[in-house]
Amino acid sequence: MCHLDALLAARGLTLTELAQRAGVTVVNLSVLKNDRARAVRFSTLTAICDALDCQPGDLLGVSPGRIAP
Repeated sequence: MCHLDALLAARGLTLTELAQRAGVTVVNLSVLKNDRARAVRFSTLTAICDALDCQPGDLLGVSPGRIAP
């Protein structure tokens, strides 16, 4: 489960602004935000967390009983 929407709202940022700050495409962020990502590169995760000043656990969570397709 991705908490990107909440983090963006708390910081007053748009997905486009985050993409520019993190050096990640809007498409990749959208896939992550909509819980469609099957994997996230460590470098991408680090860039997003650096841009949002957060930890990976603030961005991603695990839903009990949910199995990835």
